[in-house]
Amino acid sequence: MASTTGKNRSILAGLVAPVTETPTVERGAPATERLSTRLTGLARVTSGDVKEKTLKLVDPARCRMWSRHNRRYDLLNEASCADLLESLRAQGEQEFPAIVRRVEDDPAFDYEVISGARRHWSVSYLRNVEHREIRYLIEERELTDEQAFRLADVENRARQDISDYERALDYRHAVETFYGGVAQRMAERLEVPKAWLSRFLDLGKLPTDVVEAFGDPRQLKERHARTLKPLLADDASRPKVMAEAKRMAGVQAAAVASGKGLLDPAKVVTLLVKATAAPASAKKPAAKGVVSVTNDAGATLFTLARKGAKRVVLELSLDAEASNADFQAAFARELDRVRPKA
Repeated sequence: MASTTGKNRSILAGLVAPVTETPTVERGAPATERLSTRLTGLARVTSGDVKEKTLKLVDPARCRMWSRHNRRYDLLNEASCADLLESLRAQGEQEFPAIVRRVEDDPAFDYEVISGARRHWSVSYLRNVEHREIRYLIEERELTDEQAFRLADVENRARQDISDYERALDYRHAVETFYGGVAQRMAERLEVPKAWLSRFLDLGKLPTDVVEAFGDPRQLKERHARTLKPLLADDASRPKVMAEAKRMAGVQAAAVASGKGLLDPAKVVTLLVKATAAPASAKKPAAKGVVSVTNDAGATLFTLARKGAKRVVLELSLDAEASNADFQAAFARELDRVRPKA
């Protein structure tokens, strides 16, 4: 679902009151004009038309992540925060404040972060590793847990640096905690289609073994869950998928340990789906007069069926694990074999 900036702003408007910076005037303006402008600004604040916003610069060590933060803080690193680190180094300060709530139950912290985990990690890294004099820019707000969830969601919904799986886990917990397990109620509250939300809820319900088969949960997309859902729901195919997932998890762990790259997510899905296919010995034998043509790896490319002395019907296996070159070479070979010689 494509979330628009306009809709995000509309949702945010329902969570917090409008804010503005303290009114200012040019230094060269006459004293009477400065006083008049200041009084006008104060009158607007007093009337409730606007509210002043106070930002603070704090030590990030005094801020903890909200227990329901929708980003996996433990997966943040120099690579995933590279763009933000570069910006902070260039500007020497944080451009956009994190949203926090005050902590009352832990003397080790003053605030908990509702939105701004990457900014927190990046500022902490620059302070602790590069020893830069930079502090964490925050905006403190009073929010209930449900308001905090919606605020964090609308701020991150259109962002590409938060994964589908992180968002799915957040939604799965929220639907039970805040909306009584009713997806429709949650969809209405978030102003999103129920079908879109349901796809993420399905992703968040994937078994742990299947998630680990991808090596890095951030590689998981909601489209992968759509492919695997019917296989996991079927009593016959589910054990096969789970067994292959456990095998793949071992392969991925070994790849990480040896410094090799993880298998492409699409390849993982293909292998999980392929595990549910019937073994070659159980496949229905070819009909009489039908020739099955394979490549060197044993993948069936197409079948040939004789239709009289001068006619052959070819049926392609478009889902074969083979290249176009395999098909072309096999076709040329079979054409030479079956075509009558002059």
